[in-house]
Amino acid sequence: MKNVALDKHHRPLQDLRISVTDRCNFRCRYCMPEEIFGQDYSFLSQDKILSFDEIERFTRIFVSLGVRKIRITGGEPLLRKNLPKLIERLNKIDGVEDIALTTNGTLLKKFAKDLFEAGLRRVTVSIDSLDEERFSYMTGNRGNVKSVLEGIQAASDIGMKVKINMVVQKGKNEQDIIPMAQYFKDQKHILRFIEYMDVGNYNGWRLDEVVGKQTIIDTINEVMPLEFTEANYVGEVANRYRYKDSDDEIGIISSVTDSFCSTCTRARISAEGKLYTCLFATKGYDLRELVRSNQEDEQIKETILSIWSNRTDRYSDERLSNTKKLNDKSSHKIEMSHIGG
Repeated sequence: MKNVALDKHHRPLQDLRISVTDRCNFRCRYCMPEEIFGQDYSFLSQDKILSFDEIERFTRIFVSLGVRKIRITGGEPLLRKNLPKLIERLNKIDGVEDIALTTNGTLLKKFAKDLFEAGLRRVTVSIDSLDEERFSYMTGNRGNVKSVLEGIQAASDIGMKVKINMVVQKGKNEQDIIPMAQYFKDQKHILRFIEYMDVGNYNGWRLDEVVGKQTIIDTINEVMPLEFTEANYVGEVANRYRYKDSDDEIGIISSVTDSFCSTCTRARISAEGKLYTCLFATKGYDLRELVRSNQEDEQIKETILSIWSNRTDRYSDERLSNTKKLNDKSSHKIEMSHIGG
């Protein structure tokens, strides 16, 4: 009988997010700002990153603890060589019910066919504006809108379900809320608006730059009336809203003005093989060392079970009442580029 991993708040371990690289071809200002992650930044060497064999092994162990959903992240995961081969391997693991990928979309057109043939059926594409000038600013002057939209189209054409993520930041791209909503409604893709979050240590996050959930809803509702829709499942991170004139919908991920800590079932493995039990964690647990020191699967499983069983994370619950403490520079959080969201 499989162990059921429950943390201190009785939250089960069901979702695993695996970063396959810390590298990205964008320098988004809320994630990998150019002034920090520029030419002199030292990314992980190949020997420090988990191999496909190690990722597959960890996935099997996590599945034995209750994980059913896998999401491949980065950095930009499509920069990892032979990624479709990893997707194919993970897709064959008994107990894995769903594999998804988060990408900036610039390489999606090139790899969509191979990814689909490997068994990938869901992809989330991050794009924060359809305006070339603002898109360029948000991505650190990398890439272009056209290549991302072509990637989205290629994935959709081949049969993948596509969702779109848009980070909304006051003073940067809130004017794109309506154009983005209208465009992706017409394209029949679910657009999810994400409140600007205090991930990592270098994005200069400020609470007054957050465009909150209610503001986003009100902005869209004035032009395209919305109504609230129930969650698809317990633990869904996005609040769902349906356009009243259709069955199309949007989602809002509001970890700043709201919190979904109480139903969080997600664990994250960073590119270098550390386990993080929260997106905003300051501490990781070195799984890579366990496998490279020749520990048996059962030993690794017991270590993971112990980590999850002692998990108490509820960062978003605590953020507003502890803003000074949580923004303390001595609390060095894991970078988004290592765990991909």
